[in-house]
Amino acid sequence: MEDSTPNRTFSEIQKKIDRGEVVILTAQEICDRVRDGETFELGDIDVVTTATSALMSGTYAVLSFKVAKPDTFTKAAKVWINTVPAQVGPCPNERIGILDLIVLGTEASIVDPGYGAGDLFRDLVLGKQVLVEIETDEGQKLSSFTTLKQIPHAMLHASRNAFKNYLAFVNPGKTAVSTIFHSDKMNGNYEEMSFCGCGELNPLENDPELKTIGIGTKVLINGAEGFVTGPGTRSSKDKPNLAGVADMHKMDPQFLGGFTTGHGPDIITTWAVAIPVLDKEMLIHILKTDAQIPLKVVDVRNRKPIFEITYGDVWDKTNHEVEFNRKKCLKCDFCQVENICPVKAVKWDTAKGLQFDRSRCFNCGLCVSRCKGETFFGNLGSIELEGVNHKVPVTLRQSDRMTALKAAQDLKKQIQKGQFKMTEPVGKISFPDKP
Repeated sequence: MEDSTPNRTFSEIQKKIDRGEVVILTAQEICDRVRDGETFELGDIDVVTTATSALMSGTYAVLSFKVAKPDTFTKAAKVWINTVPAQVGPCPNERIGILDLIVLGTEASIVDPGYGAGDLFRDLVLGKQVLVEIETDEGQKLSSFTTLKQIPHAMLHASRNAFKNYLAFVNPGKTAVSTIFHSDKMNGNYEEMSFCGCGELNPLENDPELKTIGIGTKVLINGAEGFVTGPGTRSSKDKPNLAGVADMHKMDPQFLGGFTTGHGPDIITTWAVAIPVLDKEMLIHILKTDAQIPLKVVDVRNRKPIFEITYGDVWDKTNHEVEFNRKKCLKCDFCQVENICPVKAVKWDTAKGLQFDRSRCFNCGLCVSRCKGETFFGNLGSIELEGVNHKVPVTLRQSDRMTALKAAQDLKKQIQKGQFKMTEPVGKISFPDKP
């Protein structure tokens, strides 16, 4: 029978929320039920909560805080926070003892290449004290300590975030290559594959026509209320992404952090977006499962397309969470996993043995392929590629499906409790044909 349910408006759905009558499901809850054979009509779902958690290089922080008494120095020329370089400005700081700073998400410590801006932002959100070092235009050197509570203005800006999924990468060449799409050198001869994208959970996959996502849409960025400010950089109709902003003071450390790639630090960012289901066309997109969402496999050396699979090939029937069994540790003289873990979740302790910090883990899975003792385990899946005589194993995921799902679940609960009020866009977003 044809669904005769009329289209709904944003305000109609909001009234259902206010009355406590709204039906809210995460994107994964919906798709799990679709996979079980359930069908949905327009009136069955009012709101779907979506999310993505991934490496999002286009992320930076704008900070403004007091570092000294007025007239202590004339002007700051260079600034480092926990040895991570910060850009001074854009506002002048002459003699006021207050600095406006921009910290790019891909900046690396000048002392420790494995510590980057993503690590710094997480430390700030955790409430840790950080070291601020200043070099003035007159060569004077000053230092002080601060915390996020002592920084009145701390806004995280997204210039290129929440991609509508992404790509998978392989190396067809004979030699291993360093790349931002791997944390170790990526072996050649199709020995391994990395990928990025949260598939059916992704916000722009659920509302690709941007009927509810636009300028002014309220979202959660790293657990804090924020807003979409427009299209992200390099956006196109085929590869759209979003720009946004949120207050760092209200962020949750489980949703952000640093991630070391083959070419230096990157930053983990998590978005959660609520999508009211307004019409049948939107419902069609919302009901798409991972197996219906294409994932292009490209040559990591030049990004030329090689093959096309689906997100079902990398997420279905795989373990989204990496497991840890200390008893299987071989106590190697050199721990390869400690050396290569991109989020520094693994550390060897001479007294306690191998330590695993679950709170830092991104479930990237690199440890699974690099550990000789099977201390870390989980099925990351393997892919059959045309012209390749062996299955290509997934060895690195640059998206964390577990964290994305947690963000979508948190947003669902906040809406149900009346803690998160959805906002209708104040302006439409459009993407060019080409970036």
